[in-house]
Amino acid sequence: MRVCVDLQKRVWGFSDVELVPHRLFVVASRTGGQVIGAFDGPRAIGFLLAFAAYRRGELYLHSHMAAVLPEYQNRGIGRELKLAQREDALSRAITLIEWTFDPLQLRNAHFNIARLGATVREYLPNVYGRTTSPLHHGLPTDRLVAQWWIRDARVQQIVSQEVSLPPVVREQVSVPRNVLEICEREPARAKELQSQVREQFQRFFAGGLALIGFELDQENGNYLLQPV
Repeated sequence: MRVCVDLQKRVWGFSDVELVPHRLFVVASRTGGQVIGAFDGPRAIGFLLAFAAYRRGELYLHSHMAAVLPEYQNRGIGRELKLAQREDALSRAITLIEWTFDPLQLRNAHFNIARLGATVREYLPNVYGRTTSPLHHGLPTDRLVAQWWIRDARVQQIVSQEVSLPPVVREQVSVPRNVLEICEREPARAKELQSQVREQFQRFFAGGLALIGFELDQENGNYLLQPV
């Protein structure tokens, strides 16, 4: 469990006060949650932390953290961690896994929606407050809430890498592909962009739409929404 604390420092660059301590990893593993590690031989290179959760009469998992060391990213390790998470949940008759992600992190969006089949119906403004992680660029920690219905036919099709029909799109939210460069070099513009994205998502979700697709073109990452 202690190696997960070290991995947090190396992936996110949090200050010590913002780290999830190893004791909570122990608690999660003993109370129906999950701690899943990825290893290269004896070396820990990634982990996933989830807590048991309960809402409106339903047991589900809240996947709080998933991390892979930068030098091991883009090798499919994150996907293997999520598939292991899904397999464990299915073995316990759990059908829903939720987590949050930053709508300005387009690589994560592609992974969560296009590679895993998550659906989003909720936008949370500044859910964790401002953090010390350089990955957050001093911005409010706005997050989309991913719902991964792991028995759903669409999810099964996506994780098995079958060809699927493109979604019927009612609306879309577009974010520039160079958004991380904007966050680093133009903080005022980044804050304005985040506010625009927040307003659009909140309006579309209030109107009964859900985020069900994600596509990249030469200029933007496009979040695709339809009625559900």
